[in-house]
Amino acid sequence: MNDSSTPTITVYGIPNCDSVKKARVWLDQQGLAYQFHDFKKQGVPAEALQHWLDKAGWERVLNRKGTTWRKLDAETQAGVVDAASAAALMQQQSSVIKRPVIDWGQGSLTVGYTPDEWPPAA
Repeated sequence: MNDSSTPTITVYGIPNCDSVKKARVWLDQQGLAYQFHDFKKQGVPAEALQHWLDKAGWERVLNRKGTTWRKLDAETQAGVVDAASAAALMQQQSSVIKRPVIDWGQGSLTVGYTPDEWPPAA
């Protein structure tokens, strides 16, 4: 089903995240092949992070509802005011990135578990 003309899908996140688990199950159910990039083991590629911020906006990529964000001190939270400060924090603490980030290929990107926004299976 997946030939050389099919874009490569990359799922970014951490394996024990419930949203990432649900996304991987959804992709498997659709028969879509994908690569998994583990933030904890592989880090967050700076070029990829910049692409996410450009495409989705830093407010969407930054997870202000998660445990990691809530554990940050008020000064650190208050220091996140723009894409540059958000990117710096996301590089230091990848767990503040909303998960999963899915690069669908050909410039298409989604953030979070949002199957209603995802491209239909080929």
